[in-house]
Amino acid sequence: MAGTASQSTHEGATAARAVWSRDFALFFAARAIARLGDTMLPVALAAGLLQHGYGAGAVGLAMASTAAAFAGLVVFGGVLADRFSTRRLMIGADLVRLGTQAAAAVLFFSGHVVLWQICAIGFVNGVASAVFQPGVASTVPRLAADIQGANGAIRVAESAAQLAGPAVAGLLVGFASPGGVFAAHATTYAVSAGCLLLLRLPPLTPGPAAAGPRTKAFRADLVEGWHEFRSRRWLWGVIAVWCVYMIAVWGPTVPLVATEVVQEHGARAYGLVNSALGAGTVVGGLVALRLRPRRMLRAGAIALVGFAAFPASVGAGLDVPAMAAGAAVAGAGMSFWGVMWATSVQTQVPPDVLNRIHAYDVAGSLAMMPVGQALAGPAASALGADHVLLVSGATSFAVCAALLLIPAVRGLVRVDAATAGSGRVARKAQQSRAEKC
Repeated sequence: MAGTASQSTHEGATAARAVWSRDFALFFAARAIARLGDTMLPVALAAGLLQHGYGAGAVGLAMASTAAAFAGLVVFGGVLADRFSTRRLMIGADLVRLGTQAAAAVLFFSGHVVLWQICAIGFVNGVASAVFQPGVASTVPRLAADIQGANGAIRVAESAAQLAGPAVAGLLVGFASPGGVFAAHATTYAVSAGCLLLLRLPPLTPGPAAAGPRTKAFRADLVEGWHEFRSRRWLWGVIAVWCVYMIAVWGPTVPLVATEVVQEHGARAYGLVNSALGAGTVVGGLVALRLRPRRMLRAGAIALVGFAAFPASVGAGLDVPAMAAGAAVAGAGMSFWGVMWATSVQTQVPPDVLNRIHAYDVAGSLAMMPVGQALAGPAASALGADHVLLVSGATSFAVCAALLLIPAVRGLVRVDAATAGSGRVARKAQQSRAEKC
């Protein structure tokens, strides 16, 4: 028993060393703090614009300006990240967002708030995010030997920030003003940029695509990234299924759950359900730190079944504790899937094209979300919001089944497992030859 405990302790310490280092800690802090600021932004926009006489449509337009710029330009950001220093691009993006959010804070503090200016600031933020995001994919493998553990740790931190962000923003709005939230958001980008400035990023391990000279045109790099994306059936298969998921599950769930819960049980109940969702994502990230499935996408797809509990519990008209429980299960499943997916992409794709493929992944994943959100209202008017949510829950099962029915997805073996397996085969072959001799 003592030997077992000692071995377990040793393995835990080894796993921690495979994740945590000075440089990964800096990157971890940068992601967690920036995520905290990002989750404060919707509260600041809603409170600030409503205080200055604008309606819900103006809030949606301000948010859409950021989302449209990000979704439309993230693929080009992936090419930039593969051509130039990802660290410098991320620092530059953080500094741009520091400036834009400081400008927004000045507008709200001065009381001179014009919608087109807020939308323009949001658009610039979206452009900066499109430059920043692709580099995240290639940074994690360069900083941590245990890529899954690193992704799990970041997921837990981002989930905790998502829980705390709206509460912090609410306090700042109550005790200061919406301008104070924008000032705090700008500060989070300053801290993130500072952490990345101190970061020492190891050189990129060249892959097959890096064999030739880096003199290709921007368009050629864009096309090469598309070919690399298209050549991996498991990758584009997941994205194709995810488009259906965004239209029929995630897109309708977010606005309709908010509407149904607030109307039936009040804003406090919706806050409780949303907090349960966030707590579930923390649990899912912690589970992903421990479980090491050989077929990661298969395990992730099975866990993703749990998301059906969120729209289904609300659509079925269950009480608030039951809806909160459904939200927690959904958050855990979604978080576990997220770690399995991110780790698969980061370990299966060559480093020199990883940023571009991650950009195609992000763009494809988000492309259909506005469609689902736009269709949610008409569908609810025609069928009833509760029925739409029940259909979303059923579709969630169908999506997970579709993922598992794709051989390239369910059969994808994690890289370290495949390497270990080939190593065992090689050792057995050597032993067999030695015995024959």
